[in-house]
Amino acid sequence: MTTMAINPDLDLQLVRIVDIAPELVWQAYTQPELLTQWFCPKPWTVSACEIDLRPGGRFHTVMRSPKREEFPADGCYLEVVPNRRLVWTNGLQPGYRPAVPSVSDEGLQFTAVIDIARHGTGTKYTATVLHADAASQQRH
Repeated sequence: MTTMAINPDLDLQLVRIVDIAPELVWQAYTQPELLTQWFCPKPWTVSACEIDLRPGGRFHTVMRSPKREEFPADGCYLEVVPNRRLVWTNGLQPGYRPAVPSVSDEGLQFTAVIDIARHGTGTKYTATVLHADAASQQRH
């Protein structure tokens, strides 16, 4: 796995230790029926999810606001290491085709990195979102 330098002016990072097995954290990120249950903050919901879990595959979600407005988001997986790491970006469409920023994401482009590691009897997972500039990091 590649080590990345975190820039607090550009990147967001969340580290959590949970009392469940790494395989269950992996499933929560890679199975649409599980991801839709938790992927956005309540009262928002995820109304649709498509996962083609392979490098170059599609990661697609539709977030629904409390006013029932829908915000589709498309991305491309860059790295898939079962039970250990997921990397995707919305800067690319599936098949590594460059993406045109959509109105729903307000031009916000990022790369997400999810690292999963056994920690005692549970799991330490680190979610990192890399941004091109500080304004994007603040908006996100």
